[in-house]
Amino acid sequence: MLFDNENGVSPLIGRREVLKFGMMAAVTGAGGCLMSAPALAALKMPKADSYRVTIHNAHTNESFNGVYRIGNRYLPDAFERLNVVLRDFRTNEVFPIDPRAIDILFVLQQKIGKNQPLEILSGYRSPKTNTMLRKASGGVAKNSLHMVGQAIDIRAPGYSTRRLRDMAIGLKAGGVGYYSRSDFVHVDTGKVRSW
Repeated sequence: MLFDNENGVSPLIGRREVLKFGMMAAVTGAGGCLMSAPALAALKMPKADSYRVTIHNAHTNESFNGVYRIGNRYLPDAFERLNVVLRDFRTNEVFPIDPRAIDILFVLQQKIGKNQPLEILSGYRSPKTNTMLRKASGGVAKNSLHMVGQAIDIRAPGYSTRRLRDMAIGLKAGGVGYYSRSDFVHVDTGKVRSW
């Protein structure tokens, strides 16, 4: 088994989710692995046989602790599980997460040097949820990359979010937002920028 999980989840998968997983299957290469995404060339991934990430969703109490990539190939089974853990917990909608976002989490977790999971505050966000959050807060983008599975809001318990932000900016792998009042860092696979 390529990943393990303390909190078993039986995701509620409807027709919409089956279609979304079908989109992922369309990019599946030979041997049951997703093709590597070369667009994130700026992110310096350490050479390794396999890549493991450990995350914990603060809202659902679900976790993923496993290998998500072997060499330059992403593992569809791992991403099925990651997509569930990173789903919109408000609507229970599952959406494919950009594998490059998981690479960013991997590198940050390696730099922090702790084996504890990164805490996830938000992964995929449905348009309905995004609209609701925009009405409640001025800090939510109308065309948020959360809505296309390219953004994740994180913190590292016991680690300074300011230092986490600085580390993420140093990667030059996408967007980095720092929300000191809410104590989290936004990372995404969009253009390199920070706020």
